[in-house]
Amino acid sequence: MKRILFSVLMTMSVASVQSQDFRFDEVSYSPEGTTFKLFAPDDAKKVTIRIYNSGTEKKTVKTIRMNRTARGPWTATFKGNLMGKFYTFDIGKGETPGVFAKAVGVNGKRGAIVDMRKTDPEGWENDSRPVLKSPADLVVYEMHHRDFSIARPGARYPGKFLALTEPWAIDYLKQLGVNAIHILPSYDYGSVDETRLDTPQYNWGYDPVNYNVPDGGYSTDPYKPEVRIREFKQMVQALHKAGIRVILDVVYNHTYDIDHSNFQLTYPDYYYRKIGESYSNGSGCGNETASEQPMMRRFMIESVKHWINEYHIDGFRFDLMGVHDIETMNEIRKAVDEIDPTIFIYGEGWSAGACAFPTEKLGLKANIPQMPRIAAFSDEIRDALRGPFSDDKECGWLGGRPEEESLKFGIVGAIAHPQVDMTKVNYSTQPWTTEPTQMMSYVSCHDDMCLVDRLKASIPNITEKELIRLDMLAQTAVFTSQGVPFILSGEELMRTKKGVHNSFESPDSINQLDWTNKDRYPQVFKYYQNLIALRKNHPAFRLGDAHLVRKHLEFIDAPKGVVAFRLKDYAGRDDWRNIIVILNATKTEEEVTVPSGDYTVVCCDGQINEFGLGNIKGAKAIVDPQSALILHN
Repeated sequence: MKRILFSVLMTMSVASVQSQDFRFDEVSYSPEGTTFKLFAPDDAKKVTIRIYNSGTEKKTVKTIRMNRTARGPWTATFKGNLMGKFYTFDIGKGETPGVFAKAVGVNGKRGAIVDMRKTDPEGWENDSRPVLKSPADLVVYEMHHRDFSIARPGARYPGKFLALTEPWAIDYLKQLGVNAIHILPSYDYGSVDETRLDTPQYNWGYDPVNYNVPDGGYSTDPYKPEVRIREFKQMVQALHKAGIRVILDVVYNHTYDIDHSNFQLTYPDYYYRKIGESYSNGSGCGNETASEQPMMRRFMIESVKHWINEYHIDGFRFDLMGVHDIETMNEIRKAVDEIDPTIFIYGEGWSAGACAFPTEKLGLKANIPQMPRIAAFSDEIRDALRGPFSDDKECGWLGGRPEEESLKFGIVGAIAHPQVDMTKVNYSTQPWTTEPTQMMSYVSCHDDMCLVDRLKASIPNITEKELIRLDMLAQTAVFTSQGVPFILSGEELMRTKKGVHNSFESPDSINQLDWTNKDRYPQVFKYYQNLIALRKNHPAFRLGDAHLVRKHLEFIDAPKGVVAFRLKDYAGRDDWRNIIVILNATKTEEEVTVPSGDYTVVCCDGQINEFGLGNIKGAKAIVDPQSALILHN
């Protein structure tokens, strides 16, 4: 008898949880009958299943009462063919699709019975992730589906998953040179009403409802459960064919709310941390999940595996990873390694408030050494370059603030390096990575202002010429660092959000990319393109090993406002044996003494040409104002 497993992760009794004698079950379908199993609290008075013909009709087809056996799940069997039907569970708190629905109806209110194999696009079985030898080889491009395509002239599917299958999108990403896209939350989230998609609605998506189903707002038909699943897969397939990996932003640290969350409606108070009778709020969103609980830990592991196995996802960015416990993150890394060790995992190494769990056991940036092969964002290099997160008007090194040591710390990938004085580094008193690939190097992301807006806010009376120069200088620091480079989509187009600091629910007019900027600032796009190519073509910029960084990366004495370093005696897969990078944030030319030799200039005064822009002989290098100079011999 053919059986199709799908849709639901089950919860369990407290006794089972405490003994860790538990497993996850599915709803088992066959044309003759469907068996439902649900782990719900022992003291639930009645657990029922409701079957519907659609995701919206109020009338039920059938109501089934579930039965519970000793120390076992609540179970029920429906005789007959339920393919294409919808269902909910109810333990007396309200209807829910369960905590692990894999297919849902509009707005995720009901689970759906679908054949997942029929959602596979043609050739899906032959889809494979692009080759990756080291995380240092990644160039991560963070995007929001709607931002990227909603205002693109000629886009057939603006604001949808399918936009990333269109030739213009694929060609653009390949032209820029990125090899991984980080998509903002793309699971089913709560703040966009899928029944009103003709009305412009916007949210980043950090308000989870169903963690394991693509969001219907990015599909062409949210009423049909198969559509969102198939279109998400088509997106991944198209990007893979183009050599681009897909990284999913996952938000396991909190839910949209508590009372109406699938967690709470299935097993009240089990999945959340509490302080006395109050819910802890380490997420800053009104609640925090309890990753240390066996059930929540298993949920996260199985969820990540589902996205890999069903959707071929290549990496995960953990929102507020500092809310999760170290053991859970390491267990996730272990489970992922069993599937494919090249799948990349990184996250925010902080929380948004105090957590009801010991700090020394949380996935914070300072604890990254306890989480091998998991990376975190470096706010040291970010804020060294542009200024502190806490004050938009305060400048960083780009505006004249003395942040050279923090910048150097970012350049080496947050590892221990003999030339970095940790007493002068912002936020950290000691190195927090064991390998440079554990550090995400960036200057902007969806949070906070984009780079152009931050430069305008923090450097009074900045001219457009200075703005362009400092924008390119900032990204030169990011892409010549030994961490994993990460950029916000649109920075290569001089993106602006009109000064909005936190645009999570701002309209398209604020968030959308202005594609006319590619013609308005062609030199900026060209610079980003060449900068990415420079990193890709010369492995000294991405050594990927702490020992090699300490051996080959040497800082050079430089004037105030200038950071200079040499990648020396490196002959691995490249004929550029010595590379010198000089970053000058001052408004004047600066002279730096370099090891005497004959050098080819490949980056100068806002231009990059790997074949050479000129030559320097001797031991003196002059770097133009607010720009980078890169030489090699």
